[in-house]
Amino acid sequence: MRASVPERVEQGGGDAVREPLRSKARPLVVDVDEVMVRGSSVPADLVFDLIRRLRAFAVAITAFFGPQAQSTHGDPSGFDPSRAQFDRDAVRFLLQVLGEGRPVYLCSETHPEPFVSAVAQHLGVFTAWAAAPGRQLPAARREELPPVLRQGFDYIGSAAVALPDSASRLARPARSEPPAPAQVGMRSWLKLFRVHQYAKNALVLVPLLTAHKFASGSAATSLLAVIAFSLCASGAYILNDLLDVEADRAHPTKRGRPIASGAIPASRAVGAMALALVAAFAIALSISIEFGGVLLGYFVLTTSYSFWLKRIATVDVVVLATLYTVRVIGGAVAISVPMSEWLLAFSLFIFMSLALVKRYIELAGQPDGAVLAARGYQVEDKSMIAILAAASGFNAVVIFTLYISSDTVRALYSHPQLLWVGCPILMYWIGRVMLFAQRGLIDDDPVIFALRDRVSWVALGAIGAIMLAAI
Repeated sequence: MRASVPERVEQGGGDAVREPLRSKARPLVVDVDEVMVRGSSVPADLVFDLIRRLRAFAVAITAFFGPQAQSTHGDPSGFDPSRAQFDRDAVRFLLQVLGEGRPVYLCSETHPEPFVSAVAQHLGVFTAWAAAPGRQLPAARREELPPVLRQGFDYIGSAAVALPDSASRLARPARSEPPAPAQVGMRSWLKLFRVHQYAKNALVLVPLLTAHKFASGSAATSLLAVIAFSLCASGAYILNDLLDVEADRAHPTKRGRPIASGAIPASRAVGAMALALVAAFAIALSISIEFGGVLLGYFVLTTSYSFWLKRIATVDVVVLATLYTVRVIGGAVAISVPMSEWLLAFSLFIFMSLALVKRYIELAGQPDGAVLAARGYQVEDKSMIAILAAASGFNAVVIFTLYISSDTVRALYSHPQLLWVGCPILMYWIGRVMLFAQRGLIDDDPVIFALRDRVSWVALGAIGAIMLAAI
């Protein structure tokens, strides 16, 4: 696209202002700022510039640990033209000029080449482009111009740019006003906070049930802990969406997320993230300093996952399983009960299984030979991931059977033998999830699938009833 464009199409000394389209055969040179809505030509706002730098640092670290996905960021300036506002009237005028058979060149004396190139390729209306930022304008000399412009050209741009005698300055079409900020609906905010994911934080209640702490005070504390984890998770989800905005825009389903689609500006998303995190830790510290420490550990781990751990194969699923387990640990710390080693081991294996199922589902939707975006997996890894998922799931069942035979269970249950009935139910549910994943009947997250699946609720209710009967 850049070929045939000289270094300095912007020089000149003619100052006569003419009406557009008066000369039908002359090339037209346009400054890049003339196709932008005022205030939108900053190569990268502070939020995305910081995110870009942090992501680059994370990718560098990831290279030491394992394979990583190819970067989707082609513009080293950090500018994303899909986020910019372009002057529709100016672009419409340039299309009219092209329709008359005149070449149209994009230029800039202030912006770097990657920026000008990104704008030119995004709009697709320019014959070629050129950029020479940071250079002083010498006296206009006709011989310095490219051959295609030496016979004369029209220019739309800054009045400070001198033009040669053979060039003329065109009157610019009326500039479009920036659109008024759209009102953000409640649905977009709910999607940004991932409220539908809050059900996962019910895991915080598990120690309350397994330790048989049914007093109202313990229940209220556990509910506050659920709220704290939910708000903290929302802050982490928003951060993840900010980090993955370019990859999400290229994803067939994730491109509808509020930040990726532009429904919520990045600056407002950052404010919402800060508000959620402040509220989460305020609630956590009101419960106890220890619980606040657990929540902080959860946030640090999930942030590390968003920045670089998710790009390392097998490490990502281990971290996911740990994040689920930390919720259970947080529930125990909140009501000041010892964390059962049996519950800890069971949680790690069952959630490792579900994390592997999630990766299997993502790989199953990829074409042969593809690499999972922002991950270190290939489609050929599907069979191994399925084996590991099944092994982890049934290891959780083995741990449950060992728990039934332990001395710990006899101190909590009057009829521990009834708990054996829960084993085949658990085996059935794990096998069913694996089978549905194999058949492509689970869209994305198996945890979300289970929360929407009637059979899963029946299985959970049956196991709960068995545990109550065994007390």
